[in-house]
Amino acid sequence: MTKLLLNRVNAGGLVLFGCGKMGSALLQGWLEAGVQPNAITVLDPRPSDWLLGLQKDGLKINAKLDVPTVCVLAVKPQIIAAAHSLSGPRFAETLFVSVAAGTTLSALGEILGPEPAVIRTMPNTPAAIGQGITALVGNARCRTEDLALAEVLMSTVGQVVRLESETQIDAVTGVSGSGPAYVFHFIECLAAAGEAEGLTREVAIQLAKATVAGAGALAQESNEAVSTLRENVTSPAGTTAAGLSVLMSEDSGLLTLVRDAVRAATVRSIELGAG
Repeated sequence: MTKLLLNRVNAGGLVLFGCGKMGSALLQGWLEAGVQPNAITVLDPRPSDWLLGLQKDGLKINAKLDVPTVCVLAVKPQIIAAAHSLSGPRFAETLFVSVAAGTTLSALGEILGPEPAVIRTMPNTPAAIGQGITALVGNARCRTEDLALAEVLMSTVGQVVRLESETQIDAVTGVSGSGPAYVFHFIECLAAAGEAEGLTREVAIQLAKATVAGAGALAQESNEAVSTLRENVTSPAGTTAAGLSVLMSEDSGLLTLVRDAVRAATVRSIELGAG
């Protein structure tokens, strides 16, 4: 199925509208997955040296467009309105995939018109190293094969989940969209706590980074529940149990803080989408 869908892109063409950090990560993923450079046209006012170097392989930059099979909108929400240049009957059969944070399907419909199938996605920054996760949801024009194609394209930079409704995407933003920043801050806090107990800054940050990365990898690879993995590390009345007694405090523990953080991010996502 994946090969058939990528063949559809190679045959019909792909337009990447914007090639910043996320657009570059996606482009790299597509090329590695088998999308041919000569099937891709990138629209970007300031192409990077890396992007310019791909022209020798056939990739087109700011060239006149044929009608593509799919167009990926990888621009910041502040400039998504520029995608109006891709609207109109000519692009009615093009599948549009947006990674513009906070830009609703309704807003995209106003920019692109009512005809095309449009899919809204919410990736996160670990996509830059192929370890991201993306949630996606489509408008009423999307067919099963459109969602499948978007899933294949976004899976080149990590995992993909489909949402039941667009209303869930704000919660996705609060969890996985903003989540990497929460994890980075936890690393900072864990390292600072190690320093307070006598470790050097360098050793503390190395321990904190490796611990979070290793525990995350174990959680991904293991078939056991995350709660079981936690229990496996926790000996009764041992050191881990002592630490968890603070983190799992009912009134002021980590769960309360994380719930508040996710709620704040979710509410802000709703506000930005409404604005």
